Amino acid sequence: MKSLLLIGILFCSSLYACGQSNQDRFIFFLHNRFLEENGLDESHPEFGRTEYKEILEEFEKTGFKVISEKRNGNVNSRDYAFEIVTQIESLISNGTDPEKITVVGTSKGGYIAQYVSTFADNPNLNFVFVASFRNTDLEAISEINYCGNILTIYEKTDPFGVSAIKRKENSNCKIRHFKEVELNTGLGHGFLFKPLKEWIKPTMEWAKGNYELK
Repeated sequence: MKSLLLIGILFCSSLYACGQSNQDRFIFFLHNRFLEENGLDESHPEFGRTEYKEILEEFEKTGFKVISEKRNGNVNSRDYAFEIVTQIESLISNGTDPEKITVVGTSKGGYIAQYVSTFADNPNLNFVFVASFRNTDLEAISEINYCGNILTIYEKTDPFGVSAIKRKENSNCKIRHFKEVELNTGLGHGFLFKPLKEWIKPTMEWAKGNYELK
């Protein structure tokens, strides 16, 4: 797989080419399944276009270094997560504090992010799982073990709109900060296709280390 290092949608040749300093805060953004299987300009029949570039731009405008790529094809979530962990370990080895690294995933990207949390096994990393949990996951994907500072965001009108507190309780990593945000936009699973402030704002606050969301 090619390097995941991007600022917006422009690949960087190295961490330093991306402007890394010890003060930088990084967001790894992992998009949904629809965009993985379709082009950037294609529209979902119900939810419209995945506004991927616009989402990245919202993070960048706030000063985050954004690391992302458009996945193509039906990638294996576990294998892809290992690649993300390698990128994270590279940042840490070059002086970035784990607390300044946040992995954000929407829908399938959220499941990949949960695998990253499991495999990285670092309680100081930050994670935001958006619309990526159902109660059946406890048995269907029993290997996932939350580790890190965890924020989950879900929508009441979405099939994936349930609390993940049981997953947190079943995880054996000590989680210092855990928060859940329940939305009621009426948009179903489509809320994550757009950079709505309802999920973008708490995500960025979490990535800044503001764990007491209101």
